[in-house]
Amino acid sequence: MNNRIAVDPAVCGGEPCIRGTRIPVHVILDHLAAGESYEEILENFPRITREDILACLEYAAYLATE
Repeated sequence: MNNRIAVDPAVCGGEPCIRGTRIPVHVILDHLAAGESYEEILENFPRITREDILACLEYAAYLATE
């Protein structure tokens, strides 16, 4: 899987998060689902990158195949 997504029981109760942050993947996906652009998300979450957003989408696509 993508090395930008981390699952650590000591961080956010083990929810998948963007590595090095406490930002859960589902939060970024929620913003995308609400119609926010990448630029708006990056402005609201300055610690992440475009590649992190793409990693969240990749993670969601992987889970959808399960």
